[in-house]
Amino acid sequence: MLPTDNPFAAPSELPLQFPPFDRIREEHFRPAIEQGMAEHLAEIEAIGADPEPPSFANTLEALERSGRLLDRVLSVFYNLVSSDSTDSLLAIEGQVSPMLAAHEDAIHLDAALFARIDELHRRRATLGLEPEQLRLLERRHTDFVRAGAGLAEPEQLRLRSLNERLSTLTSTFSTRLLAETRDLAVHVQDRAELDGLAEDAVAAAAQAARTRGLASGYLLTLVLPTAQPALASLTHRGLRQRLHEASVSRGLRGNEHDTREVITEIAALRAERAALLGFADHASYVVADRTAGTVDAVVSMLGALVGPAVENARAEAVELEAALHADGHEGPLQAWDWAFYAERVKAARFAVDEARLRPYFELHRVLHDGVFRAATALYGITFAQRHDLPVYHPDVTVFDVHDEDGSQLGIFICDWFARDSKRGGAWMSTFVDQARLLGTRPVVVVNLNVPRPPVDEPALMTSDNVRTAFHEFGHALHGLFSDVTYPRLSGTNVPRDFVEFPSQVNEMWAWWPQVLGSYARHHVTGEPLPPSEVEGLLAANSYGEGFATVEYLGAALLDHEWHRLAAGAPKVAVEDVEEFERAALHRHGLHLDVVPPRYRSTYFQHAFLNGYDAGYYSYIWSEVLDADLVEWFHEHGGLRRSNGQSFRDRLLSRGGSADAMELFVAVRGRGPRIEPLLQRRGLTPAYTSEDAGGAAVDGDGGAGQV
Repeated sequence: MLPTDNPFAAPSELPLQFPPFDRIREEHFRPAIEQGMAEHLAEIEAIGADPEPPSFANTLEALERSGRLLDRVLSVFYNLVSSDSTDSLLAIEGQVSPMLAAHEDAIHLDAALFARIDELHRRRATLGLEPEQLRLLERRHTDFVRAGAGLAEPEQLRLRSLNERLSTLTSTFSTRLLAETRDLAVHVQDRAELDGLAEDAVAAAAQAARTRGLASGYLLTLVLPTAQPALASLTHRGLRQRLHEASVSRGLRGNEHDTREVITEIAALRAERAALLGFADHASYVVADRTAGTVDAVVSMLGALVGPAVENARAEAVELEAALHADGHEGPLQAWDWAFYAERVKAARFAVDEARLRPYFELHRVLHDGVFRAATALYGITFAQRHDLPVYHPDVTVFDVHDEDGSQLGIFICDWFARDSKRGGAWMSTFVDQARLLGTRPVVVVNLNVPRPPVDEPALMTSDNVRTAFHEFGHALHGLFSDVTYPRLSGTNVPRDFVEFPSQVNEMWAWWPQVLGSYARHHVTGEPLPPSEVEGLLAANSYGEGFATVEYLGAALLDHEWHRLAAGAPKVAVEDVEEFERAALHRHGLHLDVVPPRYRSTYFQHAFLNGYDAGYYSYIWSEVLDADLVEWFHEHGGLRRSNGQSFRDRLLSRGGSADAMELFVAVRGRGPRIEPLLQRRGLTPAYTSEDAGGAAVDGDGGAGQV
């Protein structure tokens, strides 16, 4: 038994089972994880050994109730590993990852449990189940089949070995990438080299250097994508080159943080696992359980966008190269020049200057008068900050979320600032999921990586930071509005190529006039963003779509190339990773040196760590749905309570309790069309809505789940 002084031993007594961070210590995690696995396995054994014939209650509901201790500890553990890691936490992760992989296999490959689920699945039409119950049965059955429950014992043994090794490798990738990103931060001694960078950004770079223990100078820390934000502002071309080359060299330096060997082994083992499970490759295995349904549907959609996107990017490059030459530089435009001259062109054409905008995007105001205001207008929910709950880091703020009738809907946690202990990017996660069966309501957290300003100075955001905040809060709403019975179907437990859709829809409110006019105010004077700046900002949002689409497609197709390797194919040698990338991009017509992929393989966290393997296409697949539903909002009056309620009731609250595309149709009134996306991105409509319909409205593709 777990000692009672371990804070995970019982559900938290804090509101909504909020984790008692003030009592949690690193030494509590491993014992709680081990005890959680033991208790979970005992519960699974009891379900399988039940002498009563299988029923929905004694099998499916019992399964949903199982593993509570393990869920409690892992929800905290993995959130902290991502947002506030330490060497000790990373060491624990390395130790428990293979144990947890084996634990998952022990459940999904439990013959007695699967026999009961399989029997219920065969008799599902005669059980008189409610729609959500039937959905749960189908999803759980699919989970077990896709996990190998139907394999013979020798194949199951090999599958267990593969999963254990993969868990170790992904943990290794995470640790190396975090260390490599930290090590490659660019140290600048001469303040003059930072010319063009806003004063608050310079102050943040100085603060980063002091935090890192450097006695002097400035530190430009790296964000996860290839393109580094400072490239848009720095006038010093040599420093731009240093910063870009630091970014693209992550994992490729032949040091202890090199990730090439790790990713090639991950790809090879995933291919072997897919073959064991009866699929041609890992991509086929993954996509069979998504709304896309087939790899061909994904590649067809992505491929149709390549030609128009490359054509647009080449035209943009010609214009930017002319600006480079006008500055007195000779030779071709380079990748580290693109963002800088794109900002120049935008400033000239649309009167937009990111440095001039940032004073109007103060973080606190963006959150309260932007993100929260839009949610209140659409859904009637309100937010009240509370200071009585313990938090895991001083940067964290906590809000009660109340529904329109005053009842508590959930708790929302903000963790906005970058730090060395936090992984790159932005994401939403949960500490507690909503489930009527368990009587739980959601505790949701959103992480961003906004540079922390010096003490007593405001945190000013870029327009991209603002968009990201609205995006991640869209995920948070998906979790907060969840109103389902079973944890397996709660919140964002939907197909991966559908999960980004609600969050992308929420981005539209960042630039909606009523919302923008509320939060975009100068942090010193309080003056609203001038109308000319607003017009320029809105017009500039559609500029550079050639670059944006090409860099995205480069990453999405690289992801698919890694995961379309067949089992038994020659393993890509470590020294050939860069050649593999080059050949893959060339094969798809994306070989533009001046527009590198949004992520190169060696720091492609989505593909080799956080569950987007063979699924990075999901962002643009979801954007098809997003662009179409944005049209629906416009057609119905935009920021109106009735529109928000319809979106909430028919889709956001339903989680994974119904087919994803059926939920889209319930709101939109028809299947998705791709033309709104093409129009948004300024691309030639080489791909028709009939093409999209065949691929996108087939629901879950007849298989499974994220």
